[in-house]
Amino acid sequence: MEINPTSRIAARAIDNDASIDTRRLLKQVARRLIAENGVRNVTVRQIAEAARQKNRGVVAYYFRTKENLLAEILIEGAARIESRREVYLAELEATGGPSTLRAAVDAIVRPSAAFSDEDVEYGKYFNRFLMQLSLSNPVLVDQILQNGGNKAYQRCLEHLRRLLSDFSRPQQNRRFLFLGNYVSTLLAQRETMLLDAVQSHPTWASPTTLDDIVCTAAALLAAPTSD
Repeated sequence: MEINPTSRIAARAIDNDASIDTRRLLKQVARRLIAENGVRNVTVRQIAEAARQKNRGVVAYYFRTKENLLAEILIEGAARIESRREVYLAELEATGGPSTLRAAVDAIVRPSAAFSDEDVEYGKYFNRFLMQLSLSNPVLVDQILQNGGNKAYQRCLEHLRRLLSDFSRPQQNRRFLFLGNYVSTLLAQRETMLLDAVQSHPTWASPTTLDDIVCTAAALLAAPTSD
């Protein structure tokens, strides 16, 4: 019996959709497991099991390596944060800003927080995932972000350099290092508390908490130097 060509095309489309769904599921599960447990404590087999895949080699099938999987999660998340940050920063720049340290730090903090809060498919668990990946494989994170993955973030830093003109470049670089770690840690902690299904955390859920993160981060940048 001859198979209708239209049926073959429909079957391929179904297979394609299933493949896309599996890739998406694996990335969502990996992001959650790594956010909760750390990169080194999660195996590709555990990711497959948590995704309820019978084939324990499914991660290798779709991504070849665990590092490729992590890189894809990072690239997708970083691109979406950067899109939000670009819009946020463009609005500030359109009126001649950012004119204060707080405004420039705002452009770093709020797009990342909003992405985690609002984007269920790509943002949920992302801030913790990023922190865990930065701790275990900073080289991979730097390679991906420096390859065009954080242009708006770099623009924020250039504005901060302008606003910290009394500081030498090495002093600025140190403060930026502290800033990145400070903001990353607090956003990851905030994400953890907001996703806690056992008990509420009103302090972390309050809009003023983000305000305080921004204010204290700006104060960290502006603190007197020892040299």
